[in-house]
Amino acid sequence: MALPGTLKATKKDGTTYYRSSITYRSKHISLGSHPTEEEAHATYLEASKLLENEKAFFPDDYDSGNFPALPFRKWISLINFKNNGFYIKTPIYLRSNFFSYHLTPTDVLLFDADDLFFYSNHSIMRRGNHLFVAEYGMQTNIHSRYGIRNFARQGIDFRFANGDSHDFRYSNIEILNPYQGVTNTGTESQPEYTAKIHIHGDFLIGRFATLEQAAIAYNKAADYLSSKNHPKNFEKNYIEEYSEKKYKEVYDSIQLPKKIISQG
Repeated sequence: MALPGTLKATKKDGTTYYRSSITYRSKHISLGSHPTEEEAHATYLEASKLLENEKAFFPDDYDSGNFPALPFRKWISLINFKNNGFYIKTPIYLRSNFFSYHLTPTDVLLFDADDLFFYSNHSIMRRGNHLFVAEYGMQTNIHSRYGIRNFARQGIDFRFANGDSHDFRYSNIEILNPYQGVTNTGTESQPEYTAKIHIHGDFLIGRFATLEQAAIAYNKAADYLSSKNHPKNFEKNYIEEYSEKKYKEVYDSIQLPKKIISQG
């Protein structure tokens, strides 16, 4: 007879394993897969202990010594269900008008409530300082959801208003430069934007009075190099504020430096 909360299963290669699950408030919840029935049962017992306890546990209360078998991410899902009445399969804890996403007990991200549906259905993975979700068979950097382009530099191209790089609430993210290859090198009294393109090192395209001109200059350099079959795939800028006519006028007025032309 199977131990409570366990179910024997077989992999395609014939290997036996055990699934662990629990039913709480009429919700059947999977607790994971385990190589032995005893391990699956231990996970079930810890989940029962957590859900049946009169104490209202919160994310900061996690102690692996008290719950050695129950995965931390599942522990978060269960206390959120117990305290807030919503079961979410990803490690989310609902707060007032926002939620926390718990990668580990010490690695916690904050998001606005508007993002709840997305992160309830997409698990976040971390690789160094990069945060990804699996989407359409690809790994997508979550920064792109907030207007932060690939290779953007914190403090130069974007910043977190409160200094907390774990806080992805929209009011906390400030985009300083939305364009590839452009850096603000001027002052408030004398604006200046420098455009560079990375070939085998950074090549100066020029310095411009507006952010949009610098972005278009970068595009022209990228177009030129691509037309010469340069192997690098350059990310282009989209200048939403400019009409097609105005874009062309600026584009045609830009002269690329000889050092870039010689790379073609």
